[in-house]
Amino acid sequence: MRTEKDELGEIQIPDNAFYGTQTARAMENFSLGYKRVSLKLIYAMVKVKKAAALCLVKLASQDEALKYRAIAQACDEVLQGKADDQFKIDALQGGAGTSTNMNVNEVLANLALEILGKPRGAYAIIHPLDHVNRLQSTNDVYPTSLRIAAIDLLRELSDNCARLQESLQKKETEYSGIKKLGRTELMDAVPITLGEEFGAYAQAIGRDRWRLYKVEERLRQVNLGGAAVGLAGKNEKLYHHGVLEQLREITGMGLAAAEYPMDLTQNCDVFVEVSGLLKSLGVNLTKIANDLRLMNSGPRGGLGEIRLAPMQKGSSIMPGKVNPVIPEMAIQVGIKVAANDFAITAAASRGEFELNAFSPLIADALLESLLLLCRTVRIFRTKCIETLEPVEGRCAALLENSCAFAASYVPRLGYDTVNRIIAENNGDPERVRQALDLL
Repeated sequence: MRTEKDELGEIQIPDNAFYGTQTARAMENFSLGYKRVSLKLIYAMVKVKKAAALCLVKLASQDEALKYRAIAQACDEVLQGKADDQFKIDALQGGAGTSTNMNVNEVLANLALEILGKPRGAYAIIHPLDHVNRLQSTNDVYPTSLRIAAIDLLRELSDNCARLQESLQKKETEYSGIKKLGRTELMDAVPITLGEEFGAYAQAIGRDRWRLYKVEERLRQVNLGGAAVGLAGKNEKLYHHGVLEQLREITGMGLAAAEYPMDLTQNCDVFVEVSGLLKSLGVNLTKIANDLRLMNSGPRGGLGEIRLAPMQKGSSIMPGKVNPVIPEMAIQVGIKVAANDFAITAAASRGEFELNAFSPLIADALLESLLLLCRTVRIFRTKCIETLEPVEGRCAALLENSCAFAASYVPRLGYDTVNRIIAENNGDPERVRQALDLL
């Protein structure tokens, strides 16, 4: 163990740990056993730190530049996954993300010290705040990092939605000749094709894809350089321009300086907007998945219009039972995303004055929704949509055994007449058709 000290006193740190006192205190204070801060957010924050270090290399003296080069090298090591186990703080933490920022600062400082051949904790040489966090604040680093992480996942999700849309459109074409019974409110309606149903699904996912693609524009503005409350110091203009240029190069994202940095420091409505669009995708996935469950129901006592690929045994007591587990998973994810949207909305509304203290909940819920949807859309496409098969005979039988055709007689005979004929013949399709043709 090594001893580190801060204004609150001494604390023992494991010898093999790269983190320091602030991380250790946060681990104790927020010991919820929930889950750790997302590595997506950690990596995004490390990219911000690398951009700052590379910028400061150019602005610092020769001796100081060596320290910032070591910090940049430490960032590369973290981004390669070499320190994943050093980020141990619970995702739900007080302090608007300060503990996460300090965790990153301490790990990078000690990695940089090791790179220079110095012992961990030798903060007189490289300090977590004076060097790694120089010209920064949690209040500009944290929201900037969340935006970077969200953009990265949004791009992946948009691509996955595009592939799902293509798979649905392929089914639309393949099933264009399969006539079946349309349903409204779970009751027999009018004839449609199975292809038309999948075409409608493709349209819904297409809208989700476009909305997610467009909302990235909202996230590209960042308040990096705004420090604590979004007010940049007049003597730091070279840093402000340089750090953003470095960050654009590191991330490959078209990030731009906020027109009014205090706005992005105060307000989290953009994350609410993104979450709302994720909820829309979750709603569409839930609707499609539930339709497939119903069309797959049976195999003898349900609709049985499609056959989902069997994925695993469905019962520990009923032999031969196979459940629609992939659609069921997708539905649960849709519900979880909607729950996360409520959490994000509530947390965003509770920010006061120049900062939102509940940013960690926003970050955790938003990144969880993005990750869940990225994986769900991919699994839903590969294990459900692309593997399902139509049961043409069952589609035809259900259609023929209904009075869905009767609607086509209404323009000639009138609604009341057709309705009377159906009632008089007890809804028997063959008798109804014969009676209508005689009129």
